[in-house]
Amino acid sequence: MPSKSTCLRHPEAPGQTEGRMLQGQLPSTGQDRPPSSGPLLATHSQGLEKGPIPPISLPAKPKSQAPQVKADPITPQPPMRPKLERALSLDDKGWRRRHFRSSQEDLAAQNHNGTSPSRGSMQDAAPQTPACSHPLPCLSTSLQEIPKPRRAMGDESGSPSLGDGLSGMISTSPDLLRREAVPAGGSPKLASLPPHPLPAMDLNVASDSLRTTNRVDPEHTDYKHRMQTRLVRAHSSLGSSRPQSPLASDDHSLHSARSTFSLLAPIRTKDVRSRNYLEGSLLATGALLGADELARYFPDRNMALFVATWNMQGQKELPPSLDEFLLPTEADYTQDLYIIGVQEGCSDRREWETRLQETLGPQYVLLSSAAHGVLYMSLFIRRDLIWFCSEVECSTVTTRIVSHIKTKGALGVSFTFFGTSFLFITSHFTSGDGKVAERLLDYSKTIQALALPRNVPDTNPYRSSAVDVTTRFDEVFWFGDFNFRLSGGRVAIEALLRQDPEVDVPALLQHDQLTQEMKKGSIFRGFQEPDIHFLPSYKFDIGKDTYDSTSKQRTPSYTDRVLYKSRHKGDICPMKYSSCPGIKTSDHRPVYGLFQVKVRPGRDNIPLAAGKFDRELYLLGIKRRISKEIQKQQALKNQSSSAVCTVS
Repeated sequence: MPSKSTCLRHPEAPGQTEGRMLQGQLPSTGQDRPPSSGPLLATHSQGLEKGPIPPISLPAKPKSQAPQVKADPITPQPPMRPKLERALSLDDKGWRRRHFRSSQEDLAAQNHNGTSPSRGSMQDAAPQTPACSHPLPCLSTSLQEIPKPRRAMGDESGSPSLGDGLSGMISTSPDLLRREAVPAGGSPKLASLPPHPLPAMDLNVASDSLRTTNRVDPEHTDYKHRMQTRLVRAHSSLGSSRPQSPLASDDHSLHSARSTFSLLAPIRTKDVRSRNYLEGSLLATGALLGADELARYFPDRNMALFVATWNMQGQKELPPSLDEFLLPTEADYTQDLYIIGVQEGCSDRREWETRLQETLGPQYVLLSSAAHGVLYMSLFIRRDLIWFCSEVECSTVTTRIVSHIKTKGALGVSFTFFGTSFLFITSHFTSGDGKVAERLLDYSKTIQALALPRNVPDTNPYRSSAVDVTTRFDEVFWFGDFNFRLSGGRVAIEALLRQDPEVDVPALLQHDQLTQEMKKGSIFRGFQEPDIHFLPSYKFDIGKDTYDSTSKQRTPSYTDRVLYKSRHKGDICPMKYSSCPGIKTSDHRPVYGLFQVKVRPGRDNIPLAAGKFDRELYLLGIKRRISKEIQKQQALKNQSSSAVCTVS
């Protein structure tokens, strides 16, 4: 039995089609066809079988003028979101304001108003226009059954296309949303169709035209969601520590999941699962001190060192700022390792180390700190590199005849970084202009008495000597107050210092006792010193730039020096060698050197420090840094608030 349908017929006009179906029937030309059964009426089959459907007739539209009726006020129902994400380039606001009824709502409307449910699911929104040359096509009860893309208007058969009716039923103009008057008991109507049809557009939601519309239309439903997702990804892909996750992309797999922007190299799962028992081998995959790990942090295998010495003269007062000392303006970047040796250090050693930590900031940690009487040495390293250091060992030597007096002597600190062993020695030799021999004895006693290394193996034992500690390490830095003076008397030295426009430093070094003894080979055998381009660092009046003005009239001298020695020629390259004339709290000026040192891969069978550092000092330095910044900002705020404007 064919399913029932209701026809909406217009009075015949010459040359027009006799009947048109609103639902369940395609428009035809030349003759009437019986209503066809199909899926278009499936949603109304239950409602159609309950009772007869009274026919609804529409008055004929006069050709001269349109019908004039007055609309009753109607309360619109809340809109329902359509099932499709987007259809054509429709006005989204206008589309949302349309209400599409279901079959159950049609039945309820039939019982209430006595109207037929055959008018489809657009009871309130379906347009009911007067007769026209192009009748309305059938409308489906489901948005998923929108007809195929419309054909060009006026095909060969002369029949109207579905796209014409659809574009007329669903318009992008807000003016078409106003409702027209209807007879009592009828449903509201929309305004008349526009005189010109909408341009053709593909109804496929996957088409390029609709995709383009979705991207540029800010009124689209998911426009904000899509744009927010794109912005979040763009932001996360620029982050240094949070790169875009490859799992969020459709064209990546878990096998290729790796960080693109992080400096941390990816770790293969198979490398972790395959345990390597080649302990101590350079060929071991994933070795902590191996070549691969070294190449990650130092691609050119060169690390930067800061080595400094300062005789503090036992002053309790520390400089207000150590930036000139630790962070010289000549260096564009900070160094990887800071080694600071102090002679005649201040009484509060912890305060001194706190000031160093505060100046260097949270990027550095105190790897080791040692003391021998008033000789201090502090090793600060970048916190990223603490995992590649061996245990730090230290040894001391007293050069005084009375051993319990520890004002003169030496302090040595050693450790291995990757596969390169380092030895740092700070010394305070015997003072006095004519005591060169005593200073030579201090040197000989130091190289023989320093018992290093202890537990950390020698990287090259075949080139080591039991009587010279400096031969048992790859890289050696010896710095301190060696107390070698400029001979020739103060008058001659001051005459060279008064030369304009620049001081003749090479002429001064011709009087240097240390330079003369090194040329003889009696001290610091195998050591080198960077070229000196600064004034003598001793002896100044405290707080002034003048040399000793007391009755002793000590001769200005280069007592504070930094020397270096390497097993392999060319491993150490001096970059800067200078003093700090701005620090005047002592009669000595601090002297520092910047170096580039060659680093080689090592073996994992050495005792590691396992990331050990002074945690309490680290936290104390950070707190001190923050508190000083707060005080500085508060002082600036008080200064600006107390400013007084005067008019003269």
